Amino acid sequence: MTSKTISVRVVEKRRAALDICLFEFERMDGKVLPSFSAGSHIDVYLPNGLVRQYSLCNDPARTDRYQICVLLDPNTRGGSKAMHELVDFGDELQIGEPRNLFHLASGNHEVVLLAGGIGVTPLMAMAWQLLAQDAKFHLHYFARSAERTAFHDLILRSPLREKVSFWFDNDTTTEKPSVADILRRAAEDSHAYACGPLGFLKYVRDTCEQIQWAHLHYEAFTAAPAEDGDAFAVRIKSTGEMVEIPGNQTVVEALARKGIEIPVSCEQGICGTCLTKICDGIPDHRDQYLSDDERARGDQFTPCCSRSKSSILVLDL
Repeated sequence: MTSKTISVRVVEKRRAALDICLFEFERMDGKVLPSFSAGSHIDVYLPNGLVRQYSLCNDPARTDRYQICVLLDPNTRGGSKAMHELVDFGDELQIGEPRNLFHLASGNHEVVLLAGGIGVTPLMAMAWQLLAQDAKFHLHYFARSAERTAFHDLILRSPLREKVSFWFDNDTTTEKPSVADILRRAAEDSHAYACGPLGFLKYVRDTCEQIQWAHLHYEAFTAAPAEDGDAFAVRIKSTGEMVEIPGNQTVVEALARKGIEIPVSCEQGICGTCLTKICDGIPDHRDQYLSDDERARGDQFTPCCSRSKSSILVLDL
């Protein structure tokens, strides 16, 4: 656990939709929480020892509380199950400070928000921020059904109701537009922001490529599975030991087999727990944690999923 964690209490836990729970946190010491910008996420340290990342979905102008929504994923690796079953009202948790890799771009342009299922969470914060700025925007919310749609009733009761369109898979009475239809109706210099499952994002990205859409920003709600790659070697700076990294193993896995442990949490390149300094070599970044500038420096990487473009990577271990 890092030194920048914050002790919070769960002050609300309620059903937001079928298989979706909403949680609200307040600081244990009663102070205000760190300010955040729309698109930010926090690390949540769970009772079972896991660390998971969840987007903040409340209005960024409000810092007395943080709000997240968690889908009970049928393919959970333990995170969403722990949030639903082990975290209750009144519990104390540790969270990390907000981190944003999914910023709203500056400028006086129209904004199109494209949400796929629970991927709506960072886009809700964007919607609140854009509403406060009196910006021109619209949120298109794609979901399986109304009962599986987080914030459905809240949106209908709020000033956002005129800014949101719901598109349900089980609605046979309304013709659902394609993403191409939606973007073609927007101004040419509009910026689109998409978040959702990998399949939804692929659909959005492929569409933008086909229609030559210029301004797309996106964030995956789940990380892509780690891909195999070419074999390479890791040299441990402190000992000089060389460890071969097969194409079908991560650096973390290969080092663990040699008794060299690197702390991990998410194992998907999202949380940064395993971030390791590089002394020499060229990393092949496959994470969602580092910024473009941090990647360009090439002096650190996430060994849980990232690999090497050079034959040898020297690590500060």
